[in-house]
Amino acid sequence: MLESLHIRNFAIIDSLQLEFAEGLSALTGETGAGKSILLDAIKLIAGDRAESNAVRNGEERAEISVSFNLKSLGAARQWLVDNDMNTDQDCVIRRILHANGRSKAYINGSNATLQQLRALCDQLIDIHGQHAHQSLQRSNVQRELLDTFIGDVRIIDEVRQKYQHYHELERRFQEAQSGAHEREQRIDLLHLYCDEFKQLNMQDGELESLENEYRRLANAEQLIEKSGILLHRLQEDEASNVHSLLSRCERELGELRTTDPALNASYELVNEALIQAQEAVSELRSYRDNIDLDGGRLEDINARIATMQNLARKHRSKTADLPQIAEQMRNELDALQGDAFNLDTIQQNLGKAREDYLFSAGELSVKRQQTAQLLSEQISNVMQQLGMQGGSFVIEIEQQDEFSVNGIDRIRYLVSANPGQPPQSLARVASGGELSRISHLIESVTYRQHGTDTASFTADLNITI
Repeated sequence: MLESLHIRNFAIIDSLQLEFAEGLSALTGETGAGKSILLDAIKLIAGDRAESNAVRNGEERAEISVSFNLKSLGAARQWLVDNDMNTDQDCVIRRILHANGRSKAYINGSNATLQQLRALCDQLIDIHGQHAHQSLQRSNVQRELLDTFIGDVRIIDEVRQKYQHYHELERRFQEAQSGAHEREQRIDLLHLYCDEFKQLNMQDGELESLENEYRRLANAEQLIEKSGILLHRLQEDEASNVHSLLSRCERELGELRTTDPALNASYELVNEALIQAQEAVSELRSYRDNIDLDGGRLEDINARIATMQNLARKHRSKTADLPQIAEQMRNELDALQGDAFNLDTIQQNLGKAREDYLFSAGELSVKRQQTAQLLSEQISNVMQQLGMQGGSFVIEIEQQDEFSVNGIDRIRYLVSANPGQPPQSLARVASGGELSRISHLIESVTYRQHGTDTASFTADLNITI
């Protein structure tokens, strides 16, 4: 509900603070008293564009601020959450107008656009003016009021969900249909690529292994020569080699440590060094004896690495990444050949989704027609009590071929204010007073289900005493 309205330097108003209680509040006064200025201020809060002369003469800016209690308005609270303008139960909207024509808007202290003001205030404020286009004249509001009066949220959500599913399948079918030729070309190309990768059969880590083997084979003679020299130094040199020197040191330290046990640690270290030297000799000799001088193997490795590099250049990638690229292309090929891109499968699913949607939309249409008849009778009965004897209210429901998220119905509110007058749309009701009364009684009948918490009704009264 609207709790307060504060206006400063707007039109002829210097400063005004109004507090509202629950229920009906009436601001009365003769023509020219300024009632319409308050309504204009609320319209600006609701997202209307400001006139350049809205700021009070002589002032630099005007400010309008309203406070709403959202305790009973879950949809409005959710809108604030979705737009990162969180609140508990209160909502404060400010509009600042500058004399140079610029304006700013804030919702709970956050900058807001006029579009955001309109979106939020559509759920907070309903303005009824005698000759203004009311929210009830909008087709979407008429549909929402009728659906709210039905009270079956399940079927409405079901229609929405089934439409979204149908619409997504329709989009996918059109994309698949329009891109069928390109998809077939892509499949053919992927087949060729996958065959190349399959023939190559490159494994993860294979390139690094081949490069190491290639370097070893390319430098085999040098490796044999150098490893032989090291073996000679370690053990094969009869005059002086590491093994014999370590053996002598071990023997002499063994004799000395019997005299002084403090040399035990040195003896153990030399002993370990001798053992490791022996192991090194064994490993080095095995390495030298197993070096391959096969030139044919070197050529095979060189050719395979060259094949890998050529394929990598073809796909503009690193050679080591070829296995991952091969997997990606296999996955893409599987996807393009799968049901997600199969026109027959998509068309079958689309047909089923269409039937499901039409079933739920038809069910909703039946509920709307039943509710429309009941609501029309109730409003027509109330019209007789508001000085419109013989008048009638009709909700017209016409099914259309066009699908929408709200179903297949075109809904219009029609009114006949006088006997013998054919029902016409609300926008074409001739009398402004009648339009206000009809809007009022529609709101009265549907108030308990309507999501708008604050309604503003205006009427110009000239009273002569």
